[in-house]
Amino acid sequence: MKELQLIINSSEITAGTRGSSLGPDAVITAARKKENYFFRDHPIMRIENENQMLDTEVKYHFAKRIEGLVQVFSRISKAVEQTLENGKFPYVLASDHGSAGGTIAGIKSAYPNKRLGVIWIDAHGDLHTPYTTPSGNMHGMPLATALGEDNLECRSNDPHADIIKNWNILKNTGIEGPKLKPEDLVFIGVRDTEEQEDAIIERYRITNHTVETVRAEGVSEIVKKSLDQLSDCDIIYVSFDVDSMDPELTSYGTGTPVANGISPEEAHEFLCAFGQEEKLVCMEFVEVNPCLDNKQNRMAEITFDLFEAAANSIKK
Repeated sequence: MKELQLIINSSEITAGTRGSSLGPDAVITAARKKENYFFRDHPIMRIENENQMLDTEVKYHFAKRIEGLVQVFSRISKAVEQTLENGKFPYVLASDHGSAGGTIAGIKSAYPNKRLGVIWIDAHGDLHTPYTTPSGNMHGMPLATALGEDNLECRSNDPHADIIKNWNILKNTGIEGPKLKPEDLVFIGVRDTEEQEDAIIERYRITNHTVETVRAEGVSEIVKKSLDQLSDCDIIYVSFDVDSMDPELTSYGTGTPVANGISPEEAHEFLCAFGQEEKLVCMEFVEVNPCLDNKQNRMAEITFDLFEAAANSIKK
């Protein structure tokens, strides 16, 4: 039976909109509204953030607040590594998705000689780099840090030397070099990518189980195909972005909602199935933003239901 260690990371410096730092506590509020004591019954570790940077001018427009993200990467990486070394399961509730590369770095730091598989349930590919980003928002770059990818083939920006220095620090957080092979990455529900990301997906033939495929084949078949693809991996990490779900079926309480996503019921089935996987060593939930919720706190309420259900499947 796996013992959960809840890790709450309220960093929102990589998002393009404000409010995701309130997401984890909105999920806790949703539990309290139901008089559910999940967050009382599990130990909680909170990661120090750099959100004060949001009150200052952006220094580097091709990698906004990258110098703060270096600190966040280091902290979440160490927290995840320590949790795993203590024999517990890091169950991460984060604000924006930009710090997920640090989570992956922490897993690899704890298991440097094990092959890692990543299941990325998201509307977005998050494969941009400072050389390709159109926005500079670093929540679109965490997987590139994990892959050690610059994507210079699609270069359109000329980043400042300080950006390049910090970008290399991000890519080498925890242990030096890539943490993940492209063939060990599985997308589920990705449907909003840009041409630079599409080039990486095509170059490395990264698997994407689209929403249409999920509907045609069923969740259980996609779960099977995903785990079959990662059968040579020793350990698995699942990252769940709430914008993977259809905003019309949930709410618009997330930074970058995209139409035609998976349903909450499909998300529940995916998360509980992956939660039962023996190789799973870490799961992360991200991008609840109550400031953008058009249905009061509905996204956080749905997320708490998923968070609790997945936790119960992990602990079995």
